[in-house]
Amino acid sequence: MRILLINPNTSADMTERMVACAASALAPDVELTAFTATRGVPYIASRAEAQIAGVIALEMIAAHHAEADAVVIGAYGDPGLIPARELFEVPVTAMAEAAMHTACLLGRRFSIVTFSRTLTAWYEDAVSLAGLDACCASIRVPEAGFNSVTDVQHELEDDLLSLTERAAREDGADVVILAGAPLTGLAARIADRACVPLVDPLAAALGQAQLLARLAPRPARVGRFARPGPKPVSGIPGPLGAWIAHAPAGAGE
Repeated sequence: MRILLINPNTSADMTERMVACAASALAPDVELTAFTATRGVPYIASRAEAQIAGVIALEMIAAHHAEADAVVIGAYGDPGLIPARELFEVPVTAMAEAAMHTACLLGRRFSIVTFSRTLTAWYEDAVSLAGLDACCASIRVPEAGFNSVTDVQHELEDDLLSLTERAAREDGADVVILAGAPLTGLAARIADRACVPLVDPLAAALGQAQLLARLAPRPARVGRFARPGPKPVSGIPGPLGAWIAHAPAGAGE
């Protein structure tokens, strides 16, 4: 099985961390191939940046999905997820949706703990898009700042663990999601110190991608996720433009 991991952030360090942490979530027969965005922002932190990253994610998937059995979008907030499901005939999962649905299998209500207040509006939108507002107990963010997004999970580890405790005891969360690609791997590291189950969004997305690949669902031919018909394009170079136009394979390369 071949899983494609797309990081629509431009941080190669973030991609390397996700690949390293993915090993424990992959079955022995799974081959993971990861790509990092070559343009955009180092880490997506707002709805405007997410819109830009969504287009970049679609471009990356168009360029590499032909050899994949499933695709994972490696950014919490899921930029490009719904359009990707509409465009491409391969299963696509993403970190926020996968984490929230996994949390709902572990308890009735979940809280999201993340590292920057600028992320909260975007993450609130992700909860609503998934239809899970009633299941979300809270979104909590540390008061302390951080120096490096690469090291943020280490800098704020104790603060994030404390917020997990407060989410459980004060907000009634049965499960806590540690949200944001820079926090990948933190859930496994602090799980024994937490008072409720923790969900690592990348592990959840990879797990669901493998399940969907094994189920081998047929692409939709009608309905809201059927691939749109061919349309002339202008100013959209490369594989994405070719895919939208239903051009022959390799036409946009």
